[in-house]
Amino acid sequence: MFKIIDRYIIGKFLGTFFLTIALILAIAIVFDISEKIDDFITRGASTREIIIDYYLNFVVFYGNLFSSMIVFIATIFFTSRMTSNTEIVAILTGGVSFRRMMFPYFVSATIIALISFFLSHFVIPYTNVSRLEFQHSYIDKKEDERFKNIHRQIKPGHIIYFENYNTKRFSGYHFTYEIIEEGKLVSKLKADFIRLDTATNEWVLDNYDLRTIDEEGKEHLEQGRKLQRAFDFEAMDIVPRLYTVEMMNTPELNEFIEAERIRGSENINHYLIQKYQRTSWPFATYILVLIGVSISSRKTRGGLGLNVAIGLVLCVTYIFFMQISTTFATVGSMSPLLAVWTPNILFAGIAAYLYYIAPK
Repeated sequence: MFKIIDRYIIGKFLGTFFLTIALILAIAIVFDISEKIDDFITRGASTREIIIDYYLNFVVFYGNLFSSMIVFIATIFFTSRMTSNTEIVAILTGGVSFRRMMFPYFVSATIIALISFFLSHFVIPYTNVSRLEFQHSYIDKKEDERFKNIHRQIKPGHIIYFENYNTKRFSGYHFTYEIIEEGKLVSKLKADFIRLDTATNEWVLDNYDLRTIDEEGKEHLEQGRKLQRAFDFEAMDIVPRLYTVEMMNTPELNEFIEAERIRGSENINHYLIQKYQRTSWPFATYILVLIGVSISSRKTRGGLGLNVAIGLVLCVTYIFFMQISTTFATVGSMSPLLAVWTPNILFAGIAAYLYYIAPK
């Protein structure tokens, strides 16, 4: 059963959090509009698209992304105010232990973390569809449409190769499709040019050679000017856009990652980082709240300003460690799971130490 002091702290916590996140996002929107207004005008984005498709989903995405950081700043801000008003001292001298005082903080942190967890895994991938499509159409610079030397295993033993592939035209040069069973080549299809017929969703091959080997080891060769065939891969499977994983909820992302493992994708670590961050960011709320309370619950000469400055430094440090560790996972040999959780592990140690030396 919640006591009066619990309800008081929870009200302060959640009120400060939502006010802070509203102010920060309002400022972010103003700066974002000033930076992108020329793109909106020159590329013909409608007012409805700007407000509904982009900025409404912008608020959901970035509000959730930085929720743990904003919780941290909000915790330091209102706890420092309580400390300067000697409310913390009154609570502790009234017989409430520091550990017991943390209870309403962690109740509030749990509410925010659960909301963030649900948004990250299930809601934001849906809202990202409109936001990222808008961004791709009206904001981003033209992305590379041509790729070279693409090797993909579309399913076990089925390997495709493109010397050149155009993602916009769904076409490529010097295409090869090999089927290997039990370590032996069963068939090999080659074509000088291949394109997708979007009306039939079949691929059209020009100047093709089809070589098949039967069970007795005898080769059969078929050649022709044109061949139309359906394959077990979609055009988007050949070169998936990195941002497409942001449009998938977690069950869909898990299936996509397994399919990409089979295809031998080079971006597996990037996909895994996206997956693990959906849990690590909400969990960071608990760690940062513990640090925030431990720092701001004791009076210092610098008061609120010093506590907020310390909080900002720790936020920047946390983000820095996250960027460093994920970079190692993306381009190096570090485990994506370890990379994503390393900042939480390090800051959990800092939180435990600050809690230990905090006033009891």
